[in-house]
Amino acid sequence: MSNSTTLNPHLKPFVPAKKFSVAEIRQSFIEFFEQQAHTAVASSPLVPGNDPTLMFTNSGMVQFKDVFLGEDKRPYVRAASVQACLRAGGKHNDLENVGYTARHHTFFEMLGNWSFGDYFKRESLKWGWDLLTKVYGLPAERLLATVYIDDDEAYDIWTKEIGLPPERVVRIGDNKGGKYKSDNFWMMADTGPCGPCSEIFFDHGPHIPGGPPGSPDEDGDRFIEIWNHVFMQFNMAEDGSITKLPAPCVDTGMGLERLAAILQGVHSNYEIDLFQKLIAAASREVFGKDVAVDLNNPSLRVIADHIRATSFLVADGVIPSNEGRGYVQRRIVRRAIRHGYKLGRKSPFFHKIVPDLVALMGEAYPNLKANAQRVMDVLKVEEERFYETLATGMEILDSALAGGVKVLPGDVAFKLHDTYGFPLDLSADVCRERSLTVDEAGFNKAMEQQKNQARAAGKFKMDKALEYSGALNTFVGYEKLESTAKVIALYAEGTPANELKAGQNGIVVLDTTPFYAESGGQAGDEGLLHGPNGAIFATLDTQKIKADVFGHHGNVHSGSIKVGDTVTAKVNAEARARTVRNHSATHLMHEALRAVLGTHVQQKGSEVTADRTRFDFTHNAPVTDAQIIEIERLVNAQILGNQATAARVMPIEDAKATGAMMLFGEKYGEQVRVLTIGNSTELCGGTHVHATGDIGLFKIVAEGGVAAGVRRVEAVTGQGALEFVQHLEATVSKAAAALKSSPDELANRIAAMQAQIKELEKDLAQAKGKLASNQGDELVNSAVDIKGIKVLAAKLEGADAKALRETMDKLKDKLKTAIIVLAAVEGDKVQVAAGVTADAISKVKAGDLVNFVAGQVGGKGGGKPDMAMAGGTDASKLGEALASVQGWVSAKL
Repeated sequence: MSNSTTLNPHLKPFVPAKKFSVAEIRQSFIEFFEQQAHTAVASSPLVPGNDPTLMFTNSGMVQFKDVFLGEDKRPYVRAASVQACLRAGGKHNDLENVGYTARHHTFFEMLGNWSFGDYFKRESLKWGWDLLTKVYGLPAERLLATVYIDDDEAYDIWTKEIGLPPERVVRIGDNKGGKYKSDNFWMMADTGPCGPCSEIFFDHGPHIPGGPPGSPDEDGDRFIEIWNHVFMQFNMAEDGSITKLPAPCVDTGMGLERLAAILQGVHSNYEIDLFQKLIAAASREVFGKDVAVDLNNPSLRVIADHIRATSFLVADGVIPSNEGRGYVQRRIVRRAIRHGYKLGRKSPFFHKIVPDLVALMGEAYPNLKANAQRVMDVLKVEEERFYETLATGMEILDSALAGGVKVLPGDVAFKLHDTYGFPLDLSADVCRERSLTVDEAGFNKAMEQQKNQARAAGKFKMDKALEYSGALNTFVGYEKLESTAKVIALYAEGTPANELKAGQNGIVVLDTTPFYAESGGQAGDEGLLHGPNGAIFATLDTQKIKADVFGHHGNVHSGSIKVGDTVTAKVNAEARARTVRNHSATHLMHEALRAVLGTHVQQKGSEVTADRTRFDFTHNAPVTDAQIIEIERLVNAQILGNQATAARVMPIEDAKATGAMMLFGEKYGEQVRVLTIGNSTELCGGTHVHATGDIGLFKIVAEGGVAAGVRRVEAVTGQGALEFVQHLEATVSKAAAALKSSPDELANRIAAMQAQIKELEKDLAQAKGKLASNQGDELVNSAVDIKGIKVLAAKLEGADAKALRETMDKLKDKLKTAIIVLAAVEGDKVQVAAGVTADAISKVKAGDLVNFVAGQVGGKGGGKPDMAMAGGTDASKLGEALASVQGWVSAKL
């Protein structure tokens, strides 16, 4: 069936017969669906109550996710709501675009209606059509619809029942092996409920650039998506197969701000009535009452958007802080304040816009109205805190960006963050306005450095306290995983304490402990401390405070822990067992590396946890696949030998005489522990298996370089190795099934497919060359004579860079004396070639010409005087750029 779209070239700019306010749209939407027997459901909070995978509520369906998954049931089967949504953190993040585009927001409202196994496509689409055309009065000739390419049912409803002309219903998707990956096929996740979509678009008219959905120009602003109807009718299995759901559901979403812009006859969301008033309020607080309001000011738009996001977040319990949702909140607040500062406001203003917001949205969102004063108070405190350092921070930032620098140094960005409260993306925002970037790697390095220093400082404070308490540990973790002990010191936030209460984080020091403290690359133990009267302290990590003092870091789960209490310390046996398997395997791997790669191999660092072992060592080349196989063979041979492990404590000099390997980075005292495991003898204070056979299985999972002359190997053992092999086997089987091959034949099958792809690419290149050549033959007569030189500028359809060059050579031969520009478009990318024959080079250089054209399409290039190439990113300007070539050449000649 044809998928071409016929557009009305005579549409004039839309003027709505009735301009609906935002409040009227909310009310009429709910009333319409109540008339269709829907239950009106209140907006849920911005913090999802039923989905820990989401930072914020980002769509209307979030509060119904459990219903769609079959984990919950509501007393209604039809629902409608106006949902407050936020996209400013995690995967869904529009923050940096807010204020600079017509439709990006952090906070927005989503109109939606749902069917939970009740009505389906016919009712959903017909009601959508009726609401838009009959209630809101949108002209039918301005509406288009999309359906999934295989969804004949939705297509027929649009064309045969609703009466939308077939040329205004666009099929979107790929039904040839696309596995349903399409903008018009919605999936809740990689598996689970899914189904086709049908979107409704509004046509602003030909005076706005852009093409219909599914066309090369679809990213323009002429056609705006209003409403998406998702029909969940399938369940997708892990293998990609789909089956019908027993009760198909409907999930729709329509952006209130977008719809309001159309119904109010404006093109930008920031021109609708709600934003006009919020921008006016922002202007009043920034500039004063007597200054004319500029609705197009990006900074005022940022402030108007951000007051909604931050106010609703506070109302829903999110307070500015340095982590999680609170940090996102802080970023938004401080971004708004910085834009006010940019406009000249040097004192707190942002919180004063809250009453204006409540007046506009308080009736629709009672929780906002009820918390209005609290919202003002929280935002005011945050403003005052930031204003204390904002001016100094901006001076530092301006100074660092002066003098033509292209990148803000990472250490400066960190200083702004650490000392002056500038979130990294706020500094990035300022840089972006000046077409600069931030050294994020340098920022992250400075952040990690500070964390390490903070940890060291905390330990120093505890050292001093312990000196006065005379505390010392006896470690019994080599022999047993459980022991009775006495609490001899407690710390809360690095400060000595007499008691830790339920819910409180802290550090417990015992006189005796079976918990191994992180050392020699081995991670510290985790487990539980059981105290009097049911008290439980969960140890999440164990670290050395002093050489002989172990700190149990964790949280009081119940009761309270006091200095002097007697507790039962119990190590997590499973985590310890996995860790010791990995640690013992590290020793065997070290010996195998030296046997396979050479005795130059020396340890340069290690990290052993319950999940895996990571080992850094000196070596100047990648470890080959064959070498990895041999290393694994040697280690597993030692494991199969099942030799008992032996540990002896002896003077350091005696240990050296045994030939025991001394590990990099370790500090040894006069007495050392010598560990013999299999064919390895090393100095090690860690915990280990009783015999090599306890390791079970050893498998290397990664190898790579980490620094000049230093390689890193990662490996797993025991259950971890088994899980890795099983996952690998499942992946191979899945790949073989996808290629209709057996695992044994997979390599041959892939090689055959690669050869086939290579041949097809060759055929495609030849076809492109032939197509471009034919177009070139047709273009010869299009060349214009300018002062005795043939000038030609044209776009070649379906060409690539190679085809452009080949066609250029042929055109030069045919036109003799010529100046030529050829261009091609692929997706959003533009390729431009400029060619000048030898007898015209003295007057025009190909490199100058190609940069003249490329500069107009967002790119640049270069080459030789007779031939030059360039790329660009703005295909919409290509026509104008090519049209300007004749004038440019004429001026040069």
